[in-house]
Amino acid sequence: MVYIKQSLLFSAQLLSIWAIYMVSVYTTKTFGLPIPASVLGMVILFLLLASGIVKVRYIEMAASFLNRHLGFFFVPIAVGLMDFGGLMKTSGIQIFIMIAGSTAVGLLLTGSLTQILAKGERKQHERSDTF
Repeated sequence: MVYIKQSLLFSAQLLSIWAIYMVSVYTTKTFGLPIPASVLGMVILFLLLASGIVKVRYIEMAASFLNRHLGFFFVPIAVGLMDFGGLMKTSGIQIFIMIAGSTAVGLLLTGSLTQILAKGERKQHERSDTF
């Protein structure tokens, strides 16, 4: 009986996450939004969790399961890349350089911005200590 109850709870949680995703798919198609539905779905879920409309316990079991098995969701993507073998042969080095370069730029910008913000916060903290 406990197993059936947990299975139903898991199914309801998974259905809730899927429903949020489907709302985001509908929203992006209806309004022609330039962001992927999955990203909008994460934003909607975050807002629902942050506002307290959805409690963590309502989706925790299904979300934990999806996180534990996240690697399996990338297998179809990797298999799909095999269709582009010719592209990888002709432009693989350029693609790698673009990916590595954009990653490095992102890391440098994030690190620099974090240091600037931390320095400003320290100065503000020091000013408040002197008075």
